[in-house]
Amino acid sequence: MSVDTTAAWPRVEGTIHEDGTGEVTIGGTVHPVKTTSLDEARTAILGLVAETAHKLGRQVRATMNDPEGQWPLVIHGDGTVEPDATVEAKPRPAAEAEPQAATSEPEPEPEPEPVPAPTAPTQPSSHGWVRSAETTSAPASTPLPTRRERRQSFLTEQQVEEPATQGWRGLLGHVGLRLSPSDAERAERADVQAVSQHWPGPRTIAIVNGKGGAGKTPTTVLLSAVFARYGGAGVLAWDNNQTRGTLGWRTEQGPHEATLLELLPQVDRLLSTGAQSADLAHYVHHQPRDRFDVLRSKPMELASAQRIDADDVDAIHQVTSKYYRLIFIDSGNDESDPMWRRMIDHTDQLVVATTTRDDHAEAGALLLEALADRDERAAQLAEQAVVVVTQADPKAHGGDVERVATGYRELARDAITIPFDPAMVDGVLRYGSLRPATQRAWLAAGAAVARGL
Repeated sequence: MSVDTTAAWPRVEGTIHEDGTGEVTIGGTVHPVKTTSLDEARTAILGLVAETAHKLGRQVRATMNDPEGQWPLVIHGDGTVEPDATVEAKPRPAAEAEPQAATSEPEPEPEPEPVPAPTAPTQPSSHGWVRSAETTSAPASTPLPTRRERRQSFLTEQQVEEPATQGWRGLLGHVGLRLSPSDAERAERADVQAVSQHWPGPRTIAIVNGKGGAGKTPTTVLLSAVFARYGGAGVLAWDNNQTRGTLGWRTEQGPHEATLLELLPQVDRLLSTGAQSADLAHYVHHQPRDRFDVLRSKPMELASAQRIDADDVDAIHQVTSKYYRLIFIDSGNDESDPMWRRMIDHTDQLVVATTTRDDHAEAGALLLEALADRDERAAQLAEQAVVVVTQADPKAHGGDVERVATGYRELARDAITIPFDPAMVDGVLRYGSLRPATQRAWLAAGAAVARGL
């Protein structure tokens, strides 16, 4: 629609097509219209202009273009539409508006007769624009945009991909050629991004398998290292083991010998408002290279001398979740132990650790099946579990590892394979001591865990 040249702002001009699409320009702003029929398009445009007239507190003169011609209108704020008697309407001849398909024997065209200009502008009643306030209203689906909506932000964010740093692409970068990263490097960056994020509130990850030697402790240590190295401080590895847990043997010892047995009597003090995060250093063992802390059990004592019950697990978890954002729990082998079962109650993400040995793999699968039958929450944990399959035996083949992983992908959300690495066999585990391929595999395992948090 366009306002008559004698009219004041806004200039209004609209055009619609047979398919019900079109646009209306109001004061220089274009509003697209998309409907399914001419009449719906007329209603949509008239509603937009009526809303403008209402805001201005006066009528608006405009010109409508449709397949039937050009129609000058006066549109009021209450939705009433009437012909503009001061401007001549320009209806199109029927043959021009709706061209007919040619027949095999076309009739001769009659000599066109000139259309006399009317002495007083008239509006044919068939064009469909003139209507009362009751039939014209601004459609809810096409409101006028606000000033803020019309303005494009100056703070448009642009993601610029960093050039390649690995492989031959990265080497060429050192001589000034900026090349895009390979698909492998992009995948690694995505995994780094996944494990680097911080979640609102603490998250607890339990590493489980009912058989000893299935790789629970290495999985606990190296997942903790991945998240702490890339995501920063606030990561704890907790040895929730009733019997001789080995987490303390596979990690570095701090300047004391404290275990969770020394922490338990201090729970109330550590939960008080006067406690500070540095107070926890009396009971945990920091890993300087891998940047996470370890809460040890006491493997030198018999289980009867360090019996931990479900209430103790609650107390320890209350303290650790106050001071740490991520808690990785290395569990024991007895799935019926109240200590083990209460751990599951606090778990946000389950990780099943296994090797290629059939008994380890079967024990992990049975554990998932048992959790699926326990209750709805445990069943959800089992379904969303991540399985980490380590090639602990150097004589095992890649096919053995993939066979176990493939079997678990039917039972869990994801299964990640870890190649054999001599640095994982004995002694203190350090992420930096692993081969590059092993580090990359543990990063992928961490990313799989992160996607469940």
